Amino acid sequence: MNPDPGASAERTRLAWRRTGLSATAVALLATRPAFAPGAGTWTFLGAGAAMALWAALIGLAYRRARGLNALPPRPGRRTVTAYAALTVCLAVLGAALVML
Repeated sequence: MNPDPGASAERTRLAWRRTGLSATAVALLATRPAFAPGAGTWTFLGAGAAMALWAALIGLAYRRARGLNALPPRPGRRTVTAYAALTVCLAVLGAALVML
């Protein structure tokens, strides 16, 4: 029995969508301190940076999903590396904002 060759691309596309949704949750949590009374300038700048990182992550996920639609699916060498680096930056920034 041969598995469907499109199934792996579909699973990968769904994984990118799940990662984008989790990045959305992290970005929203990272911007939450900016809405607190008495939030400082650094908190606003950090929240803006979190939203910029989130927009970059969603853009990369969209680009990767389009690459998976091609037949055969195109490899995402630089996209995956950039996505991992942005994810680490978003996590560090979110932790820093929560610690403020």
